[in-house]
Amino acid sequence: MHRLLVALLAALDAVLAAAGGIAVVLAPLTLLWVFGIGDPQWGALWPTSAAIWHLGHFVPVTVTLPDTYLAATGIDPSFATIGLSLAPLAFAAFTALFAARSGSRAAEAGAAVTGWVSGSIVFAALAALVAFTANAPLVSSELWPSILLPSLLFVVPSLVGAFVGSWRVGDDGPVDALRAQIQRMPRTWSGVPELALRGVALTTLGLVAVGGVVVVAGLVARSTQVIGLYQASNADGIGATVIALGQLVYLPTLVLWAVAFTAGPGFALGTDTAITPAATQVGALPGIPVLGAIPDTTSSWLLLLVLLPVAVGALTGGILRSRMPRTDGPEPVGPRLVVALSVAVLTGGVGALIAVASAGSIGPGRLAETGPQPGPLALALGVETLVGLSILLLSPRAGAYDDDFPVHDEVPAFSFPTRAHEPFDRDQHMTGPAPTAPVPGRGIASEAWPSTYRDPDADDTGPVSPTDDEVRERIRAAWADDDPERTR
Repeated sequence: MHRLLVALLAALDAVLAAAGGIAVVLAPLTLLWVFGIGDPQWGALWPTSAAIWHLGHFVPVTVTLPDTYLAATGIDPSFATIGLSLAPLAFAAFTALFAARSGSRAAEAGAAVTGWVSGSIVFAALAALVAFTANAPLVSSELWPSILLPSLLFVVPSLVGAFVGSWRVGDDGPVDALRAQIQRMPRTWSGVPELALRGVALTTLGLVAVGGVVVVAGLVARSTQVIGLYQASNADGIGATVIALGQLVYLPTLVLWAVAFTAGPGFALGTDTAITPAATQVGALPGIPVLGAIPDTTSSWLLLLVLLPVAVGALTGGILRSRMPRTDGPEPVGPRLVVALSVAVLTGGVGALIAVASAGSIGPGRLAETGPQPGPLALALGVETLVGLSILLLSPRAGAYDDDFPVHDEVPAFSFPTRAHEPFDRDQHMTGPAPTAPVPGRGIASEAWPSTYRDPDADDTGPVSPTDDEVRERIRAAWADDDPERTR
C-alpha cells in the first residue's frame, strides 16, 4: 500500500479515536442539558465534556463549587475546591485499543513508521485543541498534562501495535534484524524472548478475566445493597441513566480493584481504609450504588481467591511449555527458568501499572486516597504467578522421550507380496529350462535365454549370433567396398 494512503488512514484512525471518546461524553450530556436542566448554560457543556474526557486519560481535574451553591447547601467553604484524579478507564482503554489496532494495520500495510508518526501527530494536535478550548471557571485542568497524557495513551499503544504487526509480517528493517539476531542464538534459547512476551500477555488477560468474574460475583451476591442505594438516591429516569452511565465508564477501574482484591493486598476507599480478603476496614462510603458490592465483613473462605492468580500462572506455564522445542536428551532447565522468572517479573510490573492506573482521588478529605498500592500488588502478583508457572513450566515433561523416539515392536508390512522360496535345481541351472510359450507375468520367455543355457537337444531354429571373426570380416568388406585404399 502507498505510504501516503497509509498516513491518511492512520490520521483518520486518530480522528475517530479522539472524536469517539468525546462523543460518548458529549451526546448524553447534551440530552441531560436539554431534558434534565430547566435553564441550561450551554457555555458549560463543552468544558464539562472535555473535563470528563481528560479525566478518562489520567489528567487531574479541578472542580470549583460556586458560592451560591455552597450557601444553598451549607457545605463548608474549605471543600469548595475538589480535585478529581481517579480515571474512568473506559476512555483510556478505548483510545489505547484503537491506537494499537491502527499501528498494527499500518505495519501490515508495510509502512509501520509512517502510520505511527501520522496517527500520533494528528491525535496530539486534537488533544492540544481540546486542552486549549476546554478550561472554564468551574472546571479546569493544567495545560501540559492535558496535551501530554492523552497523546501518550495513543503514541505508546500505537508503537506497540506497529511492532507486533511488523514482527508478524516482517518489515525488512530493524524488526527483521532483531529477529535474525534472536535466531542466531542456540535453539533452546532463541524462543525465550517471544515466550516471555507471550506469557505476560496471557497472564494479563487471565488476571483481567479473573477481576471481571469477581466483580460480577460481588454484584450478584450483594445485589440487595446495590438496589437499596439506587432507591436511596431518589433519582428520576434521567438521573438514574446518568448514574448508570457514570458507573459503566468506571467499570474497568472496578475490575482492576477486583484484581488487587483477589491477589491479596486489596485496595483503599479513603484514608485509613483497607478492603482485602483477610480483613475489611471502611468508614462511610459515598452513596454510589456500585460500591454496595464491597463486602462489609470478610470470611476465611475469601483467602482461597489467592489461588486464582496461581491458576492463571499455571495455565500460562502449560501453554508456554507446549510451545517449547523438544530436545534429543533431557530438557535444559536454564531456558525454562528464565522464561518463568521473566514472566513473573513482567507480571509484577503489570500489577504496578494496574495500581497506578486505578488509584486517585474521588472527592475532598478522606476520599482523596483510593485504589491499590503499587508495591504490594506488584510483589503479590509476581510471586503468585511464579508459583503457578513453576508447576507446569519447570516440572519434567511427561512422555517426552517416548514421543521423540517411538519404538516399533512389529516389522512393518510392505505393499507387495514376497517371493515364494523355491529349492535350487542344479541340472536346471546348468541346462536352462525347456523352451515354453511365454506366459505374461511368469518368468522370462525362452527366446530371451542365451543359447549356451538352452537344452542341447532342443531344435534351435532361432537366429544365431555371428562370431567375432565373422563380424571383423564383414566390417573389413564394408570398408573395402567404400574405399579400396583402406584394405592396403
